Formats: sequence, structure tokens, C-alpha cells
Amino acid sequence: MEIKAKMVTMMKGDKAKELFNCSDSERAVFEAGIKLGGIYHQFIGATVTPENVAHLEKTIVEGTRYQPFVESIEAKIDREDLKSKGDPYDYQTVTGKMLGVKIITRYGKARAVCELKWLEDMRYPLMYVKEVTRGDEGPSKGKNK
Repeated sequence: MEIKAKMVTMMKGDKAKELFNCSDSERAVFEAGIKLGGIYHQFIGATVTPENVAHLEKTIVEGTRYQPFVESIEAKIDREDLKSKGDPYDYQTVTGKMLGVKIITRYGKARAVCELKWLEDMRYPLMYVKEVTRGDEGPSKGKNK
């Protein structure tokens, strides 16, 4: 699910700007990283079923999109292993293997595209920087395209 969000906090109204000793691109990456970490630690362990999975994805998006400097966000919970409840005690919870998030943040002229994705070869839910656009400098991309 992707919902484009208008940035709630604009640069000129950023009262915290003087506390950050970094470039605009570093700040855009920082903002994305904070949000990905928050999402991961808030939603891992949440009850998930085939019936509520879309609602949970929407909750992740809606809970994040109004935070400062968010341009857009997508959240996806892998449905491959989801099953309906067999009895009252039979339920599943979201794991790092199931959760995928892509977030785009913008600070000044800088834009960061960051992701949370399960990497099977590492057996780890990695949060990483996919691309940074530094205003007039153009994009900087890692190996993960």
C-alpha cells in the first residue's frame, strides 16, 4: 500500500535545524532511519491474520505519513504463510521476515529512499539506504537497485 503524503513540517519551520550538525542529505537519511526503526519495533509482534493484514499495512502507513519530512511510504506484510485461526489460541504475529517498508524522506533539496526488507541470504531484516539525491549533485545509489 502506498500513500503519498504532503510534508507536514517545512524546512523554514524546522526549530530543530540548529541542533543537527549535518548536511541536508544526511538529515534526510536520519529521518528515514528513525522512522524505519520505529515501525520495526512497534509492529513486530503485532497479531496478524489474513483478515486484518491490509488494515495493519494501512495503520503502518497512516501512522508514519504525517511525521516530519515524509514524502511517501509503502508498507507490505508478506501473506505467504498467513493462515486463518483454527481455534481461539491459534494466531500469528508479524515477524521481521514478513515486514517490508519503503520510505522516501525529503529535507531541503535532499531526498532519501530507504527500505526495510528481509534478506534471506543474511537471514536478517535489514534497514538500508537505497538512494540519496543531494539536490544539485544528482542521485547516489548503492548496489541494491
